[in-house]
Amino acid sequence: MLLLAVDTATPAVTVALHDGETVLAESNQVDARRHGELLLPSVDRVLAEAGVKLDAVTGIVVGVGPGPYTGLRVGLVTATTFAAVLGVPVHGLCTLDGLAYAAGTAGIEGPFTVATDARRKEVYWARYEDPRTRVAEPAVDRPAEIAEQVAGVPAVGQGALLYPEVFPDARGPEHQSAAALASLAAERLAAGADFLPPTPLYLRRPDAQVPKNYKVVTPQ
Repeated sequence: MLLLAVDTATPAVTVALHDGETVLAESNQVDARRHGELLLPSVDRVLAEAGVKLDAVTGIVVGVGPGPYTGLRVGLVTATTFAAVLGVPVHGLCTLDGLAYAAGTAGIEGPFTVATDARRKEVYWARYEDPRTRVAEPAVDRPAEIAEQVAGVPAVGQGALLYPEVFPDARGPEHQSAAALASLAAERLAAGADFLPPTPLYLRRPDAQVPKNYKVVTPQ
């Protein structure tokens, strides 16, 4: 087994290579505006560090969000393209699940909340019983609207750190880690668990939309 994991659903552009037992190499960069520019060089760097070629990869793991439209689709398109070219499966995982798994390796056992920055003064969030068990589907809300639901438990992720009045026990990890995502995928593959399809989990409409009632200038 040789899994290549990528995630661009958050400001982190993160890539990792996992052999089913351990992480062989990883790259993590935080830049919310350069996902498309940074991802492929990160893949090249991780493969070079591990000393393997892309054609040795046996599966692709990708974070499907939730996340903003533009950044999220960079990772998904890259992952599905690699899978098609290599003829290998692509395994989708919720980005919040990757952060929850990373929280477990940092010593947080649960219950806890994962919250990432959704912009527009909102967060993508979900509650977890433990680092491997999400108790409800991810949602997007203004922090003040969910204060009662997240009260009394720790919270991880950039979204939690941005709103300490709602998440007073906010902790790291702050950003997504493809290494954690790959480790979670390796566990799930070994257990024969199901994965999500490699389609984006947006939870809301994209910021960019076609204007209504625009003037048609092409010939009829």
